[in-house]
Amino acid sequence: MDFTPIINQVVSMLWWLVPLAILGALIKSPWFKGVVGEFIVNVSAKLFLDKQKYHLIKNVTLPTDGGSTQIDHIIVSKYGVFVVETKNIKGWISVGVKVLFA
Repeated sequence: MDFTPIINQVVSMLWWLVPLAILGALIKSPWFKGVVGEFIVNVSAKLFLDKQKYHLIKNVTLPTDGGSTQIDHIIVSKYGVFVVETKNIKGWISVGVKVLFA
């Protein structure tokens, strides 16, 4: 018995599963979550911060002894300079403080 017509019919009905699986894997990836998290912070800063009082600088790369480091957002105002590192993950984040100038 030839199963080719049945196989072709099943494949033609389920062709959309491959792109759906790729899209699902992309949405679950840490890279995509990071992009979405930074987008949310950018939009929130533009919508809720007064442009006359706050200046938003995005994606700043600074040289370090071991290479470079990247800062997601720097918000400058007359009230201070705020450095924002965006994380779009669940759980606890521990932060260590390093004094640069004594």
